[in-house]
Amino acid sequence: MHPILVRFADFTVHTYGVLLALGFLLAVFLAREEGRRAGIDPDVMLDLSFYLLLGAILGSRLFYVLTNWPEFAENPIDVLKFWRGGLVFYGGLIFAFLIGIWYVRKYRLNFQKLADVAAPSIALGQALGRLGCFSAGCCYGKPTTAFWAVIFRDPDSLAPLGVPLHPAQLYESVATFGIFLALISMRRWERLQGRLLWYYLLFYSTARFIIEFYRGDPRGWAIPGLLSTAQATGIPVALGALFLILRQKPAPIPAPKR
Repeated sequence: MHPILVRFADFTVHTYGVLLALGFLLAVFLAREEGRRAGIDPDVMLDLSFYLLLGAILGSRLFYVLTNWPEFAENPIDVLKFWRGGLVFYGGLIFAFLIGIWYVRKYRLNFQKLADVAAPSIALGQALGRLGCFSAGCCYGKPTTAFWAVIFRDPDSLAPLGVPLHPAQLYESVATFGIFLALISMRRWERLQGRLLWYYLLFYSTARFIIEFYRGDPRGWAIPGLLSTAQATGIPVALGALFLILRQKPAPIPAPKR
């Protein structure tokens, strides 16, 4: 909708990058506050957030490039221009998860407690980050005649211009914000350490699976025309999260301080 926030001579600030950065900062702020409430050193949350951000950017960009290589074959330098859009969430999630495991083991931290702190923050950061996708026009939806369709007209947009499209980016932004609210509410009664992360993965994978049917951008297919790469990835993620939720035994934790 508005891909360029500021343009002055050769200096350009992309709205996508700004909203992505704001989403990360908001997520870090929330994680620090949640960590403080859970008795975790705020400096630990800051350090961990830096490593997770690095892993998320590298992983999400790598997965996007691999699934859309023809787009970069002639101009490989474009691989570095991630601020223009083009990140695959599941790629970032996998890399960030592996880095998180490494960090927890290296510093002998409580993974379950950190997972509960991180889950709502991830969802909130996503909600804002998808607004960045909307501004850039990436991750756009299929053509539709629905009255809520959006039409991209800015020539710098990555979406097709002048065509009524499903606002798929807004669908996911609303869904992840709803997941954030659900997780924040659940923390008041949930008594199993680490379960909030599994609930997040279950909720997000399910929502993403549905939203994928409304996506119109080229994003890779596991089964051409039937199952996208994100859907194929989300199925085992959702099933694994559900399995972990069901098998985990109660482990009482202190109720949050008021």
